[in-house]
Amino acid sequence: MCWILVVEGVRLLLRRRMATCFLWNLLLWEALIPMAVIGAQVLSKVGDSVLLVAEHPPGFQVREAIWRSLWPSEELLATFFRGSLETLYHSRFLGRAQLHSNLSLELGPLQSRDSGNFSVLMVDTGGRAWTQTLQLKVYDAVPRPTVQVFIAVAGDAEPLKTCQAFLSCWAPNISDITYSWRREGTVDFGVEPQSLFTDGQVLSVSLGLGDKDVAYSCIVSNPVSWDLATVTPWESCHHEAAPGNASYKDMLLVVVPISLLLFLVGLFFVWHCGLCSGKKKRDACTDRVAAETENPLV
Repeated sequence: MCWILVVEGVRLLLRRRMATCFLWNLLLWEALIPMAVIGAQVLSKVGDSVLLVAEHPPGFQVREAIWRSLWPSEELLATFFRGSLETLYHSRFLGRAQLHSNLSLELGPLQSRDSGNFSVLMVDTGGRAWTQTLQLKVYDAVPRPTVQVFIAVAGDAEPLKTCQAFLSCWAPNISDITYSWRREGTVDFGVEPQSLFTDGQVLSVSLGLGDKDVAYSCIVSNPVSWDLATVTPWESCHHEAAPGNASYKDMLLVVVPISLLLFLVGLFFVWHCGLCSGKKKRDACTDRVAAETENPLV
């Protein structure tokens, strides 16, 4: 029984040494033997899994392979040696990496910090080496945006006939996000470029009585996801012009005079305090001079 355990231990030790030699040989081949290098970019989003496909020339019979992370940190991820697939290496992908029989590496679920450069080095039965490099870019999923309607011109006493509105779209600050707008219910979904402001976040629209049911959608997107929010601006125009509801113009007519009045009152108070302070100083100085005159030094 003991000799069986000894034999198994020796086999395990030899296998580990052979695996170590194999890794060193691959790295040596990578440094000395000319190799074809292919660069590609792979896009994915947080929470998903991504497949890094290992590609090689036709007729290239892979004997050994090694997957590595090159940036932001250099780490060993997976190996293929003598028909055995291994991924249990201490890296940031430990427990999240799977090496398939075609030597493609699956990573997931992805985190935002998983973006980086990866490399697979393959050696064929003839000793030729082939390296493939890939750049993985992981994005956050785009959340649903928020659209606000600001009324610039609304009807006064007369029935509402026209309305000038600004539609403002906002989404949390995520990388590589773009904004676009479309007018719903028409053949041409786009909007005029001259109506867009702030890198497409704000859209200016002129509405008439025929636009009561017209809806506009703000679309936010990045390279891997998108979402949208839809509003009907005329409803806000009607709300602003309804009796009992103050428009922005009415608010300005009240707020501006009150603010100006408070500013003038404050300015008068400062000026008055300055006068009082100066008067007290002059009175104190006059009293001191009078006292010295009445009691001259002997």
